[in-house]
Amino acid sequence: MFELEKNRLIYRFAGEKLWLEPWGKNALRVRATKKSRMPEDEWALDEKPSQFQAIIKANDNQASIQNGKIKAVVSRRGKIMIYNKNKLILEEYARHRLDLEDPKCSALNVEAREFKPNLGGEFKLTLRLESLSRHEKIYGMGQYQHEYLDLKGMELELAQRNSQASVPFMLSSLGYGLLWNNPSIGRATLGANVISFEASATEKLDYWIVAGSKPKEICEGYTAVTGRPPMMPEYGLGFWQSKLRYQTQEEVLAVAREYKRRKLPIDVLVIDFFHWPFQGEWKFDTDYFPDPRAMMREIKELGIEVMISIWPQVDKKSENFEEMHEKGYLIRVERGISTAHDFQGETVHFDATNPEARAYVWDKVKENYGSLGIRLFWLDEAEPEYTAYDFDNYRYHFGPNLQVGNIYPRDYARAFYEGQTAAGQDKVVNLIRCAWAGSQKYGALVWSGDIASSWESLRCQVVAGLNMGVAGISYWTTDIGGFHGGNPDDEAFRELLVRWFQWGCFLPVFRLHGDRLPAKEPLGSSGGGKCPSGAANEVWSYGEKAGAILEKYLHIRESMRDYIRGLMRQASENGTPVIRALFFEYPDDIEAWEVEDQYLFGDKYLVAPVLHAGASKRRVYFPGTKDVRWKAIEGDAEFGGGQWDTVGAPLESMPVFKKVA
Repeated sequence: MFELEKNRLIYRFAGEKLWLEPWGKNALRVRATKKSRMPEDEWALDEKPSQFQAIIKANDNQASIQNGKIKAVVSRRGKIMIYNKNKLILEEYARHRLDLEDPKCSALNVEAREFKPNLGGEFKLTLRLESLSRHEKIYGMGQYQHEYLDLKGMELELAQRNSQASVPFMLSSLGYGLLWNNPSIGRATLGANVISFEASATEKLDYWIVAGSKPKEICEGYTAVTGRPPMMPEYGLGFWQSKLRYQTQEEVLAVAREYKRRKLPIDVLVIDFFHWPFQGEWKFDTDYFPDPRAMMREIKELGIEVMISIWPQVDKKSENFEEMHEKGYLIRVERGISTAHDFQGETVHFDATNPEARAYVWDKVKENYGSLGIRLFWLDEAEPEYTAYDFDNYRYHFGPNLQVGNIYPRDYARAFYEGQTAAGQDKVVNLIRCAWAGSQKYGALVWSGDIASSWESLRCQVVAGLNMGVAGISYWTTDIGGFHGGNPDDEAFRELLVRWFQWGCFLPVFRLHGDRLPAKEPLGSSGGGKCPSGAANEVWSYGEKAGAILEKYLHIRESMRDYIRGLMRQASENGTPVIRALFFEYPDDIEAWEVEDQYLFGDKYLVAPVLHAGASKRRVYFPGTKDVRWKAIEGDAEFGGGQWDTVGAPLESMPVFKKVA
């Protein structure tokens, strides 16, 4: 029944093997399978953590394993209960009659760890846990398009989609964090009665749990075992200018020159998609970018970094398709024609889970872009995006998409991180549209995808960014103004853009992007010229009044450069989120756990975005005790901690307060 193997507790019953072992400070890793051997896949836990000696005890009725604050007890019939010191923080939900001495013995015949066989040898897996408190709050889990910061009561799809990122680490207000270490397509139900995780196809159960007294301790413990991001390069601290899409070399240069003529701060200028002849060629289309080397030289002389768009799709007409298809570097389609995405051509994505495919793509990028001095990449379409999200119809080098698909964006980031690092680049950080657990260690700067240009969408992004930070993705941003639509001449959209821009100034990366209206016609009938473009999206595109406000916030961001650099260092060294829910710094303030539309930029700035049209004031909660003092960054108003107040918010200003005591 119970076995001790070095530093691991093993339980066996009716064909199931269960392993529990220490995995980092105050943490345990729990694995189970009904295979003959425990599968070796490490997934997000692929770096061995610092070793801690466990205290393991066993008798005929139960066994326990303790690692610092955390202790797991396994009953004679395999039910797990986990404690933070002496406080129960996790209990499996089992309703059966295998253990008649269990107070929750039941005729329902529901297993806590249910392995239901699939055709082909894997299992559909369900882990069920008790919901121990109706007052529990849950955060993290990645990026979802809803307005809820607290996820208790939510059902979440564990799958990658455009604007959705499954990063399955959750932080509980009960004093623990749990990583569902399984890249299978699945579902998490964080219910009031039962918490469950499902994997559609897998060979094992694998989760990691850490105990802690404070949210910061728990989140930093999680990144200690899944990895921490590289230090943000200096060009990541300022303003990034982008739009869909600059169509020509001269258009790119004209924008760069105009920012400098106006003496406006700018760090990064983005060259978006379809600057290439065909998807999967990863090079400039010289019909529209005739001398990219000269273009890069001038932009560098202006002190601006260029970021170039990369797509993982490979067009069947591209020069690289046949070779990549022959060598098995493309994802495979299980049934039907071998087309995964149909946009400006029939395409199939390169297989980022294949190390040889990763090396192949990086070599092309290094040859065609790296040789020009480009060192910042926009890894778009990273889920990857399918025309139809039929997850059961795709197969990767690692295995079927149903079994491993969620890991794709992590390995897409990995291809570039490892290639750039091997080429001698320091501080490798790239923009990417999706992530999974551990993506942060490969320099993933995630943005929230192709979202609507609306007030509702703005509100969704605020909580999305905060939950991504909890899930280990400290570097995060959004399309300021939203992606889909918005006319720069429309006064209503100008208001939304200004409010989004003000909020963006206090995000990890300050980036303007979107597909504005009216659209511009394609320039040609071949190569990149076939793709249309959006309307202007520079800070001077929104009229004199709005433009003056945008310029004001460009200078505010620039004035905070030293402070932001310090936040990036904290993220790199400790895994600390750059943007933090109020409870993260004030866990003893009960009200701080209730606030979902404010946050902290680091530990010194309280940010209260304006999230509704026409608003000229808003209610703000000032966290902390009465001894804590918050001073407005504009004006002389000062407020004590532990109180609500209504503050002014004219269009020219977003309420932001600096902690002064």
